[in-house]
Amino acid sequence: MSDLFEPAETGNTPEFTVSELSGAVKKVIEGEFSFVRVRGELGRISLPKSGHVYLDLKDDSAVMSGIIWRGVAQRLEVQPEEGMEVIVTGRLTTYPGQSRYQIIIEDMRPAGLGALMAMLEKRKALLQAEGLFDPSRKRPLPFLPEVIGVITSPTGAVIRDILHRLRDRFPRKVLIWPVAVQGQNCAPEVVRAIEGFNRLRPGGALPRPDLLIVARGGGSVEDLWGFNEESVARAAAASAIPLISAVGHETDTTLIDFVSDRRAPTPTAAAEMAVPVRMDLLARVAEAQSRLTRAQGQRLEVRGQRLRDLVRVMPRAETLLEGPRQRLDLLADRLPQALIRGVDRRRLALSGPAGALRPGLLTRLLALRGEALGRRADRLSLRPIQRDLTQGRARLEVLAERLAEAGARRIAMPRDRLAGLERLLQTLSYKGTLARGYAVVRGEDGQVLTRQAEAQAAAVLEIEFADGRVKAGGGTVGVKSARRSAKPPEQGSLF
Repeated sequence: MSDLFEPAETGNTPEFTVSELSGAVKKVIEGEFSFVRVRGELGRISLPKSGHVYLDLKDDSAVMSGIIWRGVAQRLEVQPEEGMEVIVTGRLTTYPGQSRYQIIIEDMRPAGLGALMAMLEKRKALLQAEGLFDPSRKRPLPFLPEVIGVITSPTGAVIRDILHRLRDRFPRKVLIWPVAVQGQNCAPEVVRAIEGFNRLRPGGALPRPDLLIVARGGGSVEDLWGFNEESVARAAAASAIPLISAVGHETDTTLIDFVSDRRAPTPTAAAEMAVPVRMDLLARVAEAQSRLTRAQGQRLEVRGQRLRDLVRVMPRAETLLEGPRQRLDLLADRLPQALIRGVDRRRLALSGPAGALRPGLLTRLLALRGEALGRRADRLSLRPIQRDLTQGRARLEVLAERLAEAGARRIAMPRDRLAGLERLLQTLSYKGTLARGYAVVRGEDGQVLTRQAEAQAAAVLEIEFADGRVKAGGGTVGVKSARRSAKPPEQGSLF
């Protein structure tokens, strides 16, 4: 029993420190597994500020730590996402600080098409939940853009197809931003191109496009994977310029197709969506112009017919003026008599006040009143009364003078107006015309004759001058003889 508690013989077994043993294990593992390929599912992923990537690679029963250094992480075609099944290539090593082994990853690829599609579906669900696929946020394309920006490879057949199709349909200015359309540089270059076009200012040295086209030819899912990156989809969704995605053939679908404003099945179809056919527009304009010309002609014809109909039903201008012209003649005939009657009425109205305001009547009235006051003053013989009478007599004289002046002015104004009316009457009367050397010729019935034929037909003519009337024989002979025997007529005379 005592042998059990004695220390065993160690012999020649060397002693190792922890660091020495960890270093020896590290050498053995790195020597045996210098370069390996491992398939597994990505678990915990850590992205520190240094740019390195720390992750777990696991399967159903084991977990392995992995590291992707910053330089390698920037070159990866597929960024690591938790839950993605991948095949990594690298070298196996240990980390003595935590007594664990890990793989330094040099390359990472999805483990088959299924892994890529699973990751794509996950990204689609995320972006759809944020509303980036909502049709209400998609902007309409401009009908005829002045400048079109194309984001594609400058050396492929895609850009030649787009330019050729634009030239056939409607030539426009095209700005090309060259990018890689596959590989690890595809996604960042497409993002920079979309953001660069949006940063251009309208009216600048380099015009800002009115429409963007992101185009690429067909290929496998791996070849088109750059357009499935989340950064590309978000850049397309944030673009202020309407964007058409034309990536792959008609059966190819990428993530940018869901966030773009319009998806084209091919790059050629994108060019057809961008601009209309110029000849079709010219034909439509010509047709619209022809229709407009016909419509204007028909409208003018209808309006002209309506105008002609209105002209037929409207009365003539002579008919409209017959009534007012006749009323004017009647009023002109009544005007002289009306003026005379008006003057007579006003003279009669002024005769009453003029007779009552004669100065002699006022003087006699004042004398009678003065005598009456004198008799009363003699009877009373009172000085205050005499003084009042004297003052009253003075005021009465002043008032009498003022009354006489007012009466004279009151009579003078109607007299002047009456004189003006008499002058107007003389001016309007035909007597004044006769006094200037004219004469009025009347027939047997006293009707005024205004034509030579009427005078020749009359048997007797009565000629009225300013100072009287003279009768003369009528007829053609009489008129001619009168003209031969008469002296040259004065200016304004009828003979």
